[in-house]
Amino acid sequence: MSFYFLFFKQDKAKSDLFLGLLLLSLSIRIGKSVFYNFNPQLSKTYLQIGLSACFLIGPLLYFYVRSILQNLNDSFAKRTIILIVVTISVFGFLFPYMENPVLWRGVVYYLINIQWLIFIVLSIYESRYIFKKLVTNRSQISYYDIWILSIICGVFAIWLSYFLARYTSYISGALTFSFSFYISFLLIYYAKNKALISTINKEKYANKIDEKLVEEIQKKIDLLFEARKIYTNPDLTLSVLAKELNIRPQLLSQFINDNLNKSFTQFINEYRIDEAKRLLKDSTQLKIEAVGFESGFNSSSTFYSSFKKITGTTPSNYQKE
Repeated sequence: MSFYFLFFKQDKAKSDLFLGLLLLSLSIRIGKSVFYNFNPQLSKTYLQIGLSACFLIGPLLYFYVRSILQNLNDSFAKRTIILIVVTISVFGFLFPYMENPVLWRGVVYYLINIQWLIFIVLSIYESRYIFKKLVTNRSQISYYDIWILSIICGVFAIWLSYFLARYTSYISGALTFSFSFYISFLLIYYAKNKALISTINKEKYANKIDEKLVEEIQKKIDLLFEARKIYTNPDLTLSVLAKELNIRPQLLSQFINDNLNKSFTQFINEYRIDEAKRLLKDSTQLKIEAVGFESGFNSSSTFYSSFKKITGTTPSNYQKE
């Protein structure tokens, strides 16, 4: 999977590179655990490499989350990764595990756990709106939200299993890695399958809406959206909009699905993105995150992903154009 994201995936994004490096670091760390579990006489060099990889897991997770949320400072991330690699290499050369096993098992091991946990906490903070949405409004969780949640929770589970290894088993980290990865793919499968069911449901409408009624519904929507900008309400649902338009929810759903060939979320988000584009140009004093909330998005991650999907660029790049 690491090699796929690093070398074989087409149209690679920056987030794919960080995910590939994260999986590579985890695999090195987990691989060392597996080999050592079955061969306690394993060379200390392999133990040093495995522990060294741990220093990269936390930062790579953090930068992956920020990159997928379109909130990454590229130069800072690059300098940080290079600094960590150089520092680990120099320290490992001056104080190799083979000659300083007590140092690596003591101070270095605790530094790894502390640093790893700090970056997990920072990653959770960056995606706090997704966790909030998980509690308050699960129906708004997107495919990208599920992926971010599964990656963060999976890495945390691996950290926890290693932190508690002295009370359980050394191989628990490897088992947790496998379990976390399986859960991640099950979640993604569920998200994609749910989207597929939604697409199939669109085909269930047998009767087309009369053209005059289509024009009437569109006119009502245009007047309502222009007068009240109801799409900026983050809690707007199909039922609420249908009530405002004084039409049946089933009719509105059929109009959006059949006549506009869109989902309700896509339909509303397009209006929200138009509003965001206006704010980015006219209200430059607003932070980009604030623009997303003003436009009706209830999380910065959804705003960034929707904006890029619809416009092909990021909010910050659009504002600079």
